[in-house]
Amino acid sequence: MSSMTVDTTLATPVRPPARRPTVASIVPGLALAVAVAAVGELLGSFVPVVGAPVFAILGGITVALVRGRRPALVPGIRFASSRVLQASVVVLGTTLSLRQVVHTGVTSLPVMLGSLAVALGGAVVVGKALGVDRDTRTLVGVGTGICGVSAIAATDSVIEASEADVAYAVATIFTFNVAAVLTFPTIGHLLHLTPHGFGLWAGTAINDVSSVVAAATIFGHGAAGTAVVVKLTRTLMIIPITLVLGWYRSRRPRSTVPSDPSGATGAVLEPAGVPVVGTASGAVPVAVPIETVAEAPSRTARRLVPLFIVWFVVAVVVNTVGLVPVSLHVLASTAAQWMITIALAAIGCSTHIGEIRRAGFRPLGLGAVLWVAVGLTSIGIQAATVGLH
Repeated sequence: MSSMTVDTTLATPVRPPARRPTVASIVPGLALAVAVAAVGELLGSFVPVVGAPVFAILGGITVALVRGRRPALVPGIRFASSRVLQASVVVLGTTLSLRQVVHTGVTSLPVMLGSLAVALGGAVVVGKALGVDRDTRTLVGVGTGICGVSAIAATDSVIEASEADVAYAVATIFTFNVAAVLTFPTIGHLLHLTPHGFGLWAGTAINDVSSVVAAATIFGHGAAGTAVVVKLTRTLMIIPITLVLGWYRSRRPRSTVPSDPSGATGAVLEPAGVPVVGTASGAVPVAVPIETVAEAPSRTARRLVPLFIVWFVVAVVVNTVGLVPVSLHVLASTAAQWMITIALAAIGCSTHIGEIRRAGFRPLGLGAVLWVAVGLTSIGIQAATVGLH
């Protein structure tokens, strides 16, 4: 114990950067996602009212429940659920014009800002009423109001929440992402929404990009383009939100020991990969190597403005100036839908029921209230401003 340095003033150690996976490590998980997606496409052709994306995500969840967590599959599944999905958004950009993007983004602002205000305000009010930890309710609030797991990652980079808080928030957001994919298209048809109307609703009321694109794809042709533009416009709101949170947190004293938002009294949760030692006052994280000052701003910038958004804009500009033949638009849409199905299969395969269960009722209850509130607010403001049809 004498050789170990304990820093009791350390709030939450900065996590060491993850190693870049090799091509060989990606292949097994990616192959599994492609196989599940292929089965989803086959079943979707027989039951088009359900669609391949729904079968893919349900198939992935089934695989996860049966096979459990296999470390060898993790790199490929992560690659499929993130990089393949981001590539599908860029491909969709080749079918859109800059005029469409600007018009859709501007007209969506009232709905987007209203739903964002409800998500962030509701996170504070409802989170306090449920007794949810401050960091957890902040992460769930930005995840619901802005862009799901991406917003959680960006916010975590400035508030330095514990690994446990991040895990609870991610599990909560994932739960309602799946719920949205399974329910929003049906509700949209019951409300007789047009593809544009549904795209606006999905883009402002569903958490992650993957779920937005999946729900819009399931709803029908024409909805995905609007949904992606609205969603990416909404994603940019993470910049001012994280700047405000960073300023606010810099004025508050930091907590020394991570808390347990699940409600377990006196429990101290150990962040994954961070060694903990026992002291007379409890468990304290051991000081670990942190990134250099020069690395931190670039890491935060990448989280605030993901590179795929830049490439999406480039794709839109390339199509706007006429470099993408109109005859290729159908092929691009088909390719994007296939990549979306693969990504959803991977997301299903990455399901960890245990993590969702460990999150407990309080974060999940907060997520449920915010999910319903944002959905109702979005459709209500849309009806009052631009109309549903």
